[in-house]
Amino acid sequence: MEAPISTIDRDFSEEISVLLRPPSPLQVQEYFDGLVSERQCGLKVKLDDRHGKGVFSEVGYEEGNLILKDQMLVGSQHPSNKIDCLVCSFCFQFIGSIELQIGRKLYFQDIGVSAVDECGSPHGAGCSSGGSNEKIPLPRDTIDSLMNCGLQLPYATKFPLPSVVPCPGGCKEAFYCSKSCAEADWHSLHSLLCIGNGSSTSNTEALLKFIKHANETNDIFLCAAKAISFTILRYRKLKAAVVEQKKYHTPNLQKHTLPSLVEAWKPVSMGFKRRWWDCIALPADVDSCEEAEFRTQVKDLASASLLLLKEAIYDEECAPLFSLEIYGHIIGMFELNNLDLVVASPVEDYFLYIDDLPSSQKREAERITKPFLDALGDDYAISCEGTAFFPLQSCINHSCIPNAKAFKRDEGWPSHYSCPTSHSQGRRDNNFVHRRGCSVSRKTGITC
Repeated sequence: MEAPISTIDRDFSEEISVLLRPPSPLQVQEYFDGLVSERQCGLKVKLDDRHGKGVFSEVGYEEGNLILKDQMLVGSQHPSNKIDCLVCSFCFQFIGSIELQIGRKLYFQDIGVSAVDECGSPHGAGCSSGGSNEKIPLPRDTIDSLMNCGLQLPYATKFPLPSVVPCPGGCKEAFYCSKSCAEADWHSLHSLLCIGNGSSTSNTEALLKFIKHANETNDIFLCAAKAISFTILRYRKLKAAVVEQKKYHTPNLQKHTLPSLVEAWKPVSMGFKRRWWDCIALPADVDSCEEAEFRTQVKDLASASLLLLKEAIYDEECAPLFSLEIYGHIIGMFELNNLDLVVASPVEDYFLYIDDLPSSQKREAERITKPFLDALGDDYAISCEGTAFFPLQSCINHSCIPNAKAFKRDEGWPSHYSCPTSHSQGRRDNNFVHRRGCSVSRKTGITC
Protein backbone atom coordinates (compact mmCIF):
# COMPACT_ATOMS: atom_id res chain seq x y z
CA MET A 1 0.00 0.00 0.00
CA GLU A 2 1.35 3.42 -0.94
CA ALA A 3 2.16 5.78 1.90
CA PRO A 4 0.99 9.41 1.84
CA ILE A 5 3.64 11.99 0.97
CA SER A 6 3.64 13.38 4.52
CA THR A 7 4.22 9.87 5.85
CA ILE A 8 7.13 9.35 3.46
CA ASP A 9 8.84 12.51 4.70
CA ARG A 10 8.40 11.29 8.27
CA ASP A 11 9.15 7.57 7.90
CA PHE A 12 12.15 8.02 5.61
CA SER A 13 13.66 11.11 7.24
CA GLU A 14 17.02 9.37 7.76
CA GLU A 15 17.23 8.19 4.15
CA ILE A 16 16.16 11.62 2.88
CA SER A 17 18.86 13.23 4.99
CA VAL A 18 21.46 10.87 3.50
CA LEU A 19 20.34 11.68 -0.07
CA LEU A 20 20.41 15.44 0.54
CA ARG A 21 23.72 15.40 2.41
CA PRO A 22 26.32 17.29 0.32
CA PRO A 23 28.86 14.87 -1.20
CA SER A 24 32.32 14.87 0.35
CA PRO A 25 35.06 16.89 -1.39
CA LEU A 26 36.67 13.63 -2.51
CA GLN A 27 33.40 12.35 -4.02
CA VAL A 28 32.84 15.66 -5.81
CA GLN A 29 36.38 15.71 -7.19
CA GLU A 30 36.23 12.13 -8.42
CA TYR A 31 32.84 12.63 -10.06
CA PHE A 32 33.73 15.80 -11.92
CA ASP A 33 37.21 14.55 -12.86
CA GLY A 34 35.37 11.69 -14.57
CA LEU A 35 33.02 14.08 -16.39
CA VAL A 36 35.89 16.29 -17.54
CA SER A 37 37.72 13.22 -18.81
CA GLU A 38 34.62 12.14 -20.78
CA ARG A 39 34.17 15.63 -22.22
CA GLN A 40 37.88 15.75 -23.22
CA CYS A 41 38.27 19.44 -22.39
CA GLY A 42 41.10 21.37 -20.75
CA LEU A 43 39.06 22.22 -17.65
CA LYS A 44 39.13 21.31 -13.98
CA VAL A 45 36.40 21.49 -11.35
CA LYS A 46 37.86 22.67 -8.06
CA LEU A 47 36.32 23.17 -4.65
CA ASP A 48 36.76 26.32 -2.61
CA ASP A 49 35.76 26.64 1.04
CA ARG A 50 34.34 30.11 0.37
CA HIS A 51 32.70 29.82 -3.04
CA GLY A 52 32.07 26.08 -3.43
CA LYS A 53 32.62 24.45 -6.82
CA GLY A 54 34.19 26.34 -9.70
CA VAL A 55 35.37 25.49 -13.23
CA PHE A 56 38.98 26.40 -13.98
CA SER A 57 41.00 26.43 -17.17
CA GLU A 58 43.97 24.07 -17.40
CA VAL A 59 45.08 25.47 -20.76
CA GLY A 60 45.11 28.81 -22.54
CA TYR A 61 42.32 29.78 -24.97
CA GLU A 62 42.28 32.08 -27.97
CA GLU A 63 39.22 34.05 -28.98
CA GLY A 64 36.78 31.78 -30.77
CA ASN A 65 38.14 28.57 -29.20
CA LEU A 66 35.71 25.92 -28.02
CA ILE A 67 35.98 25.62 -24.24
CA LEU A 68 33.44 22.99 -23.28
CA LYS A 69 30.91 20.57 -24.76
CA ASP A 70 28.59 19.52 -21.96
CA GLN A 71 25.93 16.82 -22.08
CA MET A 72 22.62 17.48 -20.34
CA LEU A 73 21.47 15.33 -17.47
CA VAL A 74 17.78 16.09 -18.06
CA GLY A 75 16.01 18.53 -20.34
CA SER A 76 12.51 19.25 -21.59
CA GLN A 77 10.91 21.15 -24.45
CA HIS A 78 8.21 23.56 -23.27
CA PRO A 79 4.86 21.82 -23.92
CA SER A 80 3.32 24.79 -25.77
CA ASN A 81 6.40 24.93 -28.02
CA LYS A 82 5.63 21.43 -29.34
CA ILE A 83 2.87 22.98 -31.44
CA ASP A 84 5.42 24.97 -33.43
CA CYS A 85 8.42 22.64 -33.41
CA LEU A 86 8.73 18.89 -33.98
CA VAL A 87 12.08 17.92 -32.45
CA CYS A 88 13.84 14.85 -31.09
CA SER A 89 12.73 14.33 -27.48
CA PHE A 90 16.27 13.32 -26.52
CA CYS A 91 18.65 15.63 -28.43
CA PHE A 92 16.18 18.36 -29.50
CA GLN A 93 17.20 18.63 -33.13
CA PHE A 94 14.44 19.27 -35.67
CA ILE A 95 13.15 16.14 -37.40
CA GLY A 96 11.01 15.12 -40.36
CA SER A 97 11.35 17.62 -43.21
CA ILE A 98 10.88 21.29 -43.99
CA GLU A 99 7.49 20.39 -45.45
CA LEU A 100 6.43 18.51 -42.31
CA GLN A 101 7.55 21.34 -40.01
CA ILE A 102 5.55 23.89 -42.01
CA GLY A 103 2.59 21.55 -42.51
CA ARG A 104 2.24 20.72 -38.79
CA LYS A 105 2.30 24.37 -37.83
CA LEU A 106 -0.33 25.26 -40.44
CA TYR A 107 -2.46 22.29 -39.40
CA PHE A 108 -2.55 23.35 -35.74
CA GLN A 109 -3.13 26.91 -36.85
CA ASP A 110 -6.02 25.80 -39.05
CA ILE A 111 -7.80 23.94 -36.24
CA GLY A 112 -7.34 26.90 -33.90
CA VAL A 113 -4.51 25.55 -31.74
CA SER A 114 -1.60 27.95 -31.25
CA ALA A 115 1.08 28.48 -28.60
CA VAL A 116 1.38 32.17 -29.49
CA ASP A 117 -1.35 34.35 -31.01
CA GLU A 118 -0.85 37.28 -33.35
CA CYS A 119 -0.23 39.63 -30.40
CA GLY A 120 2.43 37.42 -28.88
CA SER A 121 0.19 36.26 -26.03
CA PRO A 122 0.91 32.66 -24.97
CA HIS A 123 -1.70 29.91 -25.32
CA GLY A 124 -3.95 32.03 -27.53
CA ALA A 125 -4.80 34.51 -24.76
CA GLY A 126 -6.06 37.00 -27.32
CA CYS A 127 -5.60 40.76 -27.66
CA SER A 128 -7.59 43.90 -28.15
CA SER A 129 -6.39 44.78 -31.64
CA GLY A 130 -5.59 42.87 -34.81
CA GLY A 131 -2.07 41.67 -35.65
CA SER A 132 0.14 43.67 -37.98
CA ASN A 133 0.61 40.73 -40.33
CA GLU A 134 -2.69 38.99 -41.01
CA LYS A 135 -2.29 35.34 -41.91
CA ILE A 136 -3.79 34.13 -45.18
CA PRO A 137 -5.13 30.57 -44.68
CA LEU A 138 -4.50 27.75 -47.13
CA PRO A 139 -6.85 24.93 -48.15
CA ARG A 140 -6.76 21.91 -45.84
CA ASP A 141 -5.83 19.52 -48.68
CA THR A 142 -2.74 21.64 -49.41
CA ILE A 143 -1.70 21.41 -45.77
CA ASP A 144 -2.32 17.66 -45.76
CA SER A 145 -0.15 17.28 -48.86
CA LEU A 146 2.71 19.00 -47.07
CA MET A 147 2.44 16.71 -44.06
CA ASN A 148 1.98 13.52 -46.08
CA CYS A 149 4.91 14.05 -48.48
CA GLY A 150 2.53 14.73 -51.36
CA LEU A 151 3.95 18.21 -51.94
CA GLN A 152 7.64 19.03 -52.13
CA LEU A 153 8.77 22.63 -51.75
CA PRO A 154 11.51 23.97 -54.03
CA TYR A 155 15.05 23.62 -52.63
CA ALA A 156 13.77 21.95 -49.45
CA THR A 157 16.11 19.02 -50.10
CA LYS A 158 19.01 21.37 -49.36
CA PHE A 159 17.81 21.33 -45.74
CA PRO A 160 17.51 17.60 -44.96
CA LEU A 161 16.25 16.59 -41.52
CA PRO A 162 16.43 13.19 -39.81
CA SER A 163 13.43 10.92 -40.28
CA VAL A 164 10.85 10.78 -37.48
CA VAL A 165 11.35 7.73 -35.24
CA PRO A 166 8.37 6.88 -32.99
CA CYS A 167 8.51 6.24 -29.26
CA PRO A 168 9.31 2.57 -28.43
CA GLY A 169 6.36 2.57 -26.04
CA GLY A 170 3.93 3.81 -28.64
CA CYS A 171 3.05 7.18 -27.12
CA LYS A 172 2.32 10.14 -29.38
CA GLU A 173 4.16 12.63 -27.16
CA ALA A 174 7.79 11.66 -27.82
CA PHE A 175 9.50 11.42 -31.22
CA TYR A 176 13.15 10.93 -32.09
CA CYS A 177 15.76 11.58 -34.76
CA SER A 178 17.21 8.07 -34.62
CA LYS A 179 16.78 4.65 -33.07
CA SER A 180 19.79 5.31 -30.84
CA CYS A 181 18.19 8.45 -29.37
CA ALA A 182 14.89 6.61 -28.89
CA GLU A 183 16.58 3.74 -27.07
CA ALA A 184 18.78 6.02 -24.97
CA ASP A 185 15.78 8.04 -23.79
CA TRP A 186 13.71 4.92 -23.18
CA HIS A 187 16.31 3.16 -21.04
CA SER A 188 17.45 6.27 -19.15
CA LEU A 189 14.05 7.71 -18.16
CA HIS A 190 11.19 7.73 -20.68
CA SER A 191 10.03 4.12 -20.14
CA LEU A 192 8.57 5.19 -16.77
CA LEU A 193 7.03 8.40 -18.12
CA CYS A 194 5.60 7.05 -21.37
CA ILE A 195 1.81 7.12 -21.76
CA GLY A 196 1.77 4.55 -24.58
CA ASN A 197 0.71 0.92 -24.37
CA GLY A 198 4.30 -0.17 -23.87
CA SER A 199 4.91 2.05 -20.84
CA SER A 200 6.62 0.58 -17.76
CA THR A 201 4.10 2.30 -15.52
CA SER A 202 0.80 0.56 -14.86
CA ASN A 203 -1.07 3.79 -14.13
CA THR A 204 -0.97 5.84 -17.33
CA GLU A 205 -4.20 7.56 -16.32
CA ALA A 206 -2.50 9.06 -13.27
CA LEU A 207 0.51 9.94 -15.41
CA LEU A 208 -1.75 11.83 -17.83
CA LYS A 209 -3.15 13.79 -14.89
CA PHE A 210 0.38 14.66 -13.74
CA ILE A 211 1.37 15.85 -17.22
CA LYS A 212 -1.81 17.89 -17.55
CA HIS A 213 -1.17 19.54 -14.18
CA ALA A 214 2.44 20.36 -15.14
CA ASN A 215 1.34 21.82 -18.49
CA GLU A 216 -1.23 24.03 -16.78
CA THR A 217 0.95 25.18 -13.86
CA ASN A 218 4.73 24.87 -14.30
CA ASP A 219 6.48 22.58 -16.76
CA ILE A 220 9.55 22.42 -14.48
CA PHE A 221 7.64 19.54 -12.86
CA LEU A 222 8.24 17.54 -16.05
CA CYS A 223 12.00 17.91 -15.58
CA ALA A 224 11.68 16.90 -11.93
CA ALA A 225 9.76 13.79 -12.98
CA LYS A 226 12.54 12.97 -15.43
CA ALA A 227 15.16 13.28 -12.67
CA ILE A 228 13.19 10.89 -10.43
CA SER A 229 12.55 8.43 -13.27
CA PHE A 230 16.25 8.59 -14.20
CA THR A 231 17.22 7.73 -10.61
CA ILE A 232 14.68 4.89 -10.26
CA LEU A 233 15.78 3.20 -13.50
CA ARG A 234 19.43 3.65 -12.53
CA TYR A 235 18.70 2.08 -9.15
CA ARG A 236 17.02 -0.91 -10.80
CA LYS A 237 20.06 -1.51 -13.00
CA LEU A 238 22.38 -1.35 -10.00
CA LYS A 239 20.18 -3.74 -8.05
CA ALA A 240 20.02 -6.16 -10.99
CA ALA A 241 23.80 -6.10 -11.20
CA VAL A 242 24.06 -7.00 -7.50
CA VAL A 243 21.67 -9.93 -7.93
CA GLU A 244 23.45 -11.15 -11.07
CA GLN A 245 26.84 -11.08 -9.41
CA LYS A 246 25.39 -13.03 -6.45
CA LYS A 247 27.43 -10.98 -4.02
CA TYR A 248 24.61 -11.08 -1.50
CA HIS A 249 21.98 -13.65 -0.64
CA THR A 250 18.41 -12.62 -1.37
CA PRO A 251 17.50 -12.08 2.33
CA ASN A 252 20.34 -9.56 2.63
CA LEU A 253 19.46 -7.51 -0.44
CA GLN A 254 17.25 -5.16 1.57
CA LYS A 255 20.18 -3.79 3.56
CA HIS A 256 21.85 -2.72 0.31
CA THR A 257 18.83 -0.77 -0.95
CA LEU A 258 19.94 2.60 0.42
CA PRO A 259 23.58 2.34 -0.83
CA SER A 260 22.28 1.46 -4.29
CA LEU A 261 19.78 4.33 -4.18
CA VAL A 262 22.51 6.75 -3.08
CA GLU A 263 24.68 5.59 -5.98
CA ALA A 264 21.81 5.94 -8.45
CA TRP A 265 21.12 9.44 -7.10
CA LYS A 266 24.76 10.54 -7.43
CA PRO A 267 24.47 12.56 -10.70
CA VAL A 268 21.59 14.53 -9.18
CA SER A 269 23.31 14.84 -5.80
CA MET A 270 26.19 16.79 -7.35
CA GLY A 271 24.03 19.79 -8.30
CA PHE A 272 23.72 22.68 -5.84
CA LYS A 273 20.27 22.59 -4.26
CA ARG A 274 17.83 24.51 -2.14
CA ARG A 275 14.12 23.94 -1.67
CA TRP A 276 12.19 25.49 -4.53
CA TRP A 277 9.81 27.48 -2.38
CA ASP A 278 12.78 28.94 -0.47
CA CYS A 279 14.95 29.93 -3.44
CA ILE A 280 12.44 31.02 -6.09
CA ALA A 281 12.66 34.76 -6.73
CA LEU A 282 9.73 36.85 -5.56
CA PRO A 283 7.76 37.98 -8.65
CA ALA A 284 7.62 41.72 -9.31
CA ASP A 285 3.86 41.76 -8.83
CA VAL A 286 4.04 40.17 -5.36
CA ASP A 287 4.49 42.63 -2.48
CA SER A 288 7.09 41.79 0.16
CA CYS A 289 4.38 41.60 2.82
CA GLU A 290 2.82 38.76 0.81
CA GLU A 291 6.06 36.77 0.48
CA ALA A 292 5.21 34.14 3.11
CA GLU A 293 1.85 33.44 1.49
CA PHE A 294 3.48 33.25 -1.96
CA ARG A 295 6.07 30.71 -0.82
CA THR A 296 3.39 28.62 0.87
CA GLN A 297 1.42 28.58 -2.38
CA VAL A 298 4.52 27.45 -4.30
CA LYS A 299 5.08 24.64 -1.80
CA ASP A 300 1.44 23.56 -2.08
CA LEU A 301 1.75 23.55 -5.88
CA ALA A 302 4.79 21.27 -5.67
CA SER A 303 2.97 19.00 -3.23
CA ALA A 304 -0.01 18.66 -5.58
CA SER A 305 2.33 17.82 -8.47
CA LEU A 306 4.24 15.24 -6.44
CA LEU A 307 1.04 13.52 -5.33
CA LEU A 308 0.03 13.02 -8.97
CA LEU A 309 3.50 11.78 -9.93
CA LYS A 310 3.56 9.38 -6.99
CA GLU A 311 0.24 7.86 -8.06
CA ALA A 312 1.74 7.27 -11.51
CA ILE A 313 5.23 5.85 -10.98
CA TYR A 314 5.68 5.10 -7.25
CA ASP A 315 8.39 2.55 -6.45
CA GLU A 316 8.39 1.31 -2.86
CA GLU A 317 12.12 0.62 -2.85
CA CYS A 318 12.74 4.21 -3.96
CA ALA A 319 10.14 5.72 -1.61
CA PRO A 320 12.43 8.56 -0.33
CA LEU A 321 12.45 10.03 -3.85
CA PHE A 322 8.73 10.73 -3.47
CA SER A 323 9.17 12.89 -0.37
CA LEU A 324 8.26 16.57 -0.69
CA GLU A 325 11.70 17.45 0.68
CA ILE A 326 13.47 15.62 -2.15
CA TYR A 327 11.04 16.92 -4.79
CA GLY A 328 11.46 20.50 -3.60
CA HIS A 329 15.26 20.23 -3.72
CA ILE A 330 15.22 18.77 -7.23
CA ILE A 331 13.08 21.63 -8.54
CA GLY A 332 15.20 24.12 -6.59
CA MET A 333 18.30 22.72 -8.28
CA PHE A 334 16.72 23.43 -11.65
CA GLU A 335 15.60 26.89 -10.53
CA LEU A 336 19.18 27.79 -9.60
CA ASN A 337 21.12 26.06 -12.38
CA ASN A 338 19.10 25.36 -15.53
CA LEU A 339 19.91 26.75 -18.96
CA ASP A 340 17.31 28.03 -21.37
CA LEU A 341 17.30 25.64 -24.32
CA VAL A 342 16.93 27.38 -27.70
CA VAL A 343 17.41 25.61 -31.04
CA ALA A 344 16.92 27.71 -34.17
CA SER A 345 14.37 26.50 -36.68
CA PRO A 346 15.62 25.22 -40.08
CA VAL A 347 12.44 26.74 -41.55
CA GLU A 348 13.98 30.16 -41.03
CA ASP A 349 17.12 29.09 -42.88
CA TYR A 350 14.98 27.71 -45.68
CA PHE A 351 13.04 30.92 -46.30
CA LEU A 352 16.23 32.98 -46.02
CA TYR A 353 17.80 30.73 -48.65
CA ILE A 354 14.84 31.35 -50.97
CA ASP A 355 15.13 35.09 -50.35
CA ASP A 356 18.84 35.04 -51.29
CA LEU A 357 18.38 33.20 -54.60
CA PRO A 358 19.20 34.96 -57.91
CA SER A 359 16.22 36.97 -59.18
CA SER A 360 14.92 34.50 -61.77
CA GLN A 361 15.17 31.49 -59.44
CA LYS A 362 13.73 33.48 -56.56
CA ARG A 363 10.65 34.51 -58.55
CA GLU A 364 9.98 30.92 -59.59
CA ALA A 365 10.50 29.56 -56.06
CA GLU A 366 8.39 32.27 -54.39
CA ARG A 367 5.52 31.47 -56.72
CA ILE A 368 5.20 28.28 -54.65
CA THR A 369 6.60 29.31 -51.26
CA LYS A 370 5.01 32.74 -50.76
CA PRO A 371 1.49 31.42 -50.02
CA PHE A 372 2.98 29.27 -47.25
CA LEU A 373 4.95 32.18 -45.81
CA ASP A 374 1.83 34.35 -45.89
CA ALA A 375 -0.15 31.61 -44.14
CA LEU A 376 2.49 31.26 -41.41
CA GLY A 377 2.71 34.99 -40.71
CA ASP A 378 5.41 36.69 -38.63
CA ASP A 379 6.02 33.68 -36.38
CA TYR A 380 6.95 31.45 -39.33
CA ALA A 381 10.18 30.18 -37.76
CA ILE A 382 9.79 29.88 -34.01
CA SER A 383 12.76 28.20 -32.31
CA CYS A 384 12.56 25.07 -30.22
CA GLU A 385 12.50 26.28 -26.62
CA GLY A 386 12.90 24.43 -23.34
CA THR A 387 15.06 24.07 -20.27
CA ALA A 388 17.89 21.71 -19.30
CA PHE A 389 20.34 20.92 -16.51
CA PHE A 390 24.02 20.49 -17.44
CA PRO A 391 26.41 19.00 -14.83
CA LEU A 392 29.58 20.92 -15.66
CA GLN A 393 27.84 24.16 -16.58
CA SER A 394 26.10 24.13 -13.19
CA CYS A 395 29.52 24.52 -11.52
CA ILE A 396 30.32 27.72 -13.44
CA ASN A 397 30.07 30.88 -11.37
CA HIS A 398 28.45 34.19 -12.22
CA SER A 399 30.17 37.15 -13.89
CA CYS A 400 28.77 40.55 -14.80
CA ILE A 401 31.49 40.95 -17.48
CA PRO A 402 31.31 37.70 -19.48
CA ASN A 403 33.71 36.83 -22.29
CA ALA A 404 32.31 33.39 -23.16
CA LYS A 405 28.85 32.14 -24.05
CA ALA A 406 26.75 28.99 -24.37
CA PHE A 407 25.21 27.83 -27.64
CA LYS A 408 24.19 24.72 -29.56
CA ARG A 409 26.07 23.54 -32.62
CA ASP A 410 24.44 21.92 -35.64
CA GLU A 411 26.29 18.61 -35.46
CA GLY A 412 25.21 17.54 -32.00
CA TRP A 413 23.16 18.23 -28.93
CA PRO A 414 25.65 19.12 -26.17
CA SER A 415 25.92 22.66 -24.89
CA HIS A 416 29.10 24.47 -25.95
CA TYR A 417 31.07 27.30 -24.41
CA SER A 418 33.40 29.45 -26.47
CA CYS A 419 35.27 32.74 -26.19
CA PRO A 420 33.03 34.83 -28.44
CA THR A 421 34.77 38.14 -29.17
CA SER A 422 36.00 37.04 -32.59
CA HIS A 423 33.52 34.22 -32.97
CA SER A 424 30.69 34.37 -35.48
CA GLN A 425 27.50 35.72 -33.96
CA GLY A 426 25.15 34.06 -36.47
CA ARG A 427 21.86 32.43 -35.59
CA ARG A 428 23.34 28.97 -35.16
CA ASP A 429 25.89 30.17 -32.60
CA ASN A 430 23.11 31.36 -30.37
CA ASN A 431 21.03 28.20 -30.57
CA PHE A 432 21.89 27.28 -27.00
CA VAL A 433 21.46 30.47 -24.98
CA HIS A 434 22.73 30.85 -21.45
CA ARG A 435 20.71 32.93 -19.03
CA ARG A 436 23.59 35.01 -17.78
CA GLY A 437 26.78 34.64 -19.89
CA CYS A 438 30.25 33.52 -18.72
CA SER A 439 33.98 34.31 -18.75
CA VAL A 440 37.16 32.26 -18.40
CA SER A 441 40.39 32.85 -16.47
CA ARG A 442 43.09 30.51 -15.14
CA LYS A 443 43.06 32.26 -11.78
CA THR A 444 39.38 32.92 -11.22
CA GLY A 445 37.93 30.11 -13.32
CA ILE A 446 35.06 30.13 -15.79
CA THR A 447 32.26 32.31 -14.48
CA CYS A 448 28.78 33.00 -15.76
